[in-house]
Amino acid sequence: MESLESIKARIEAAVSGSKVEIVPNESPCGQLSLLVSPGEARPVAGFLRDDPDLALDYCSNVTGVDWPERTVTEKVKVKKEVDGKATEVEETRETKIPGRLEAVYHLYSVAKKHGPLILRLRTGNRTDDVTLPSLTPVWRSCEFQEREIFDLFGIQFEGHPDLRRILMWDEFKDYPMRKDYVEPDDYEYEPTPHDDVCEKAARHYPKQEAAK
Repeated sequence: MESLESIKARIEAAVSGSKVEIVPNESPCGQLSLLVSPGEARPVAGFLRDDPDLALDYCSNVTGVDWPERTVTEKVKVKKEVDGKATEVEETRETKIPGRLEAVYHLYSVAKKHGPLILRLRTGNRTDDVTLPSLTPVWRSCEFQEREIFDLFGIQFEGHPDLRRILMWDEFKDYPMRKDYVEPDDYEYEPTPHDDVCEKAARHYPKQEAAK
């Protein structure tokens, strides 16, 4: 498969108004990915599938990622005047990065036998701007996996054919895969309570006097 730089350039030429960012990866695998804006995600996905050289006709996996708000500290060198002389000094700078959610798509070409290409979509925040376009109309295999991300992370996939919970029961509140999720003691709607759940729930009820 051609380089990500080449794919990025061809996407931006083929899809009007699209801006694609190559996202670095500091993990040992070093696998790079492409970040596209939600507004152009559907036409970009269609291009990746239909382009005869790429022919990315199969989405094997869709995962959710939670990025809470965080502060990044870095050391930078700046020039300052010290005792009347220009001197290079090291300063510590803190940058606040707002929280967001991501959907990450792993794409392959069965026809061309290459891949993966990793495509990222990013929400505006983690609260009231959590809508992304569904890519199920492009790759049918996304349907259940987007439902899982909706269920566990809370991303709303616009245009999904059947967006409803798939793992948690309907009355369940909150999103268990978010990093700030706090597990409750009392599962009011737990369908099949396990021993540890029953033990924690018992703390919320008065102790019964032992039968005499």
